[in-house]
Amino acid sequence: MHSALTWRISEMKTYWTISENLKTIPEWQPGCWIQVTCPTDEDQRELEERFNIPDYFIDDISDTDERARYEYDDGWMLIILRIPHVKQIRSRTPFTTVPLGIIHKRDVTITVCFFETNMMIDFVSYQQKRSEGFTDFVDMTFRLFLSSSVWYLKRLKQINNLIEKAKHNLDHTVNNESLVGLSRLQDSLTYFNTSIRGNENLLQKLKFKLQVDELDADLIEDVNIEMTQARETTQIYASILESTMATYSSIINNNMNTVMRTLTSVSIIMMFPTLIASIFGMNLINGMENNPLGFGIAVLISILVSGCTFAVLRMKRLV
Repeated sequence: MHSALTWRISEMKTYWTISENLKTIPEWQPGCWIQVTCPTDEDQRELEERFNIPDYFIDDISDTDERARYEYDDGWMLIILRIPHVKQIRSRTPFTTVPLGIIHKRDVTITVCFFETNMMIDFVSYQQKRSEGFTDFVDMTFRLFLSSSVWYLKRLKQINNLIEKAKHNLDHTVNNESLVGLSRLQDSLTYFNTSIRGNENLLQKLKFKLQVDELDADLIEDVNIEMTQARETTQIYASILESTMATYSSIINNNMNTVMRTLTSVSIIMMFPTLIASIFGMNLINGMENNPLGFGIAVLISILVSGCTFAVLRMKRLV
């Protein structure tokens, strides 16, 4: 398995036999699976010229915003499935979704993804551990649906761990880094929720378009269960995250109000000594011009007025 995985990473186009067990073969054979990852322009031209695949199929798969759907053209069937993908943790959206294209016509089955994803590596590894291939194109397609649902749940667990870590940090100190991290995870959950719903709608349509046997029906039921769980888990985490963001936003606003109230109270307290000093400092006759204790009296009055003001504000819990 390790050698197969090594070749998988080094070769962007891999041919697999799928009748009994997944094994790599040097060149295409009828009925095999062609796995294409991060295709170059040369790989795309070769697929289009060798198998006469409609050129816009590859272009649609390369569009990162392409929705989950299927279509027919000249006997070819294109299925676009949205699968989870992890970018750099500090990127704008660390967890996102990307399109996986499944192209099929009679004895030609091709999957194309413009990103190296853990899901596809795990998909191959898991099928090799099962020592079972795929009965046909339909079986392989629904197993890819099942694998994507399982990986959505795995990524959701990672997102939940990051949410709990950010909440733990915010419990000690409210900082911008943790809040921005929660905002990015909120974006990721939005992508997940939209993609999972799209995959669910696509699955319901394919059940009536593909030739489904009894085994496929059982597999579809498993996919439905996993997708429903992934969707509901995404919605739960999104609700928790939204509530968390609202809570910390209220905390920040409350802290800001407390700071502004304290600063206002201090400004009021300091205003009276300034006012008294200004009055006694005027070039006017006030009866204390020649009094040697005039300065001390002015200071004492300032202290008494400030003290009384502080006591009143303290009684009203404004400081």
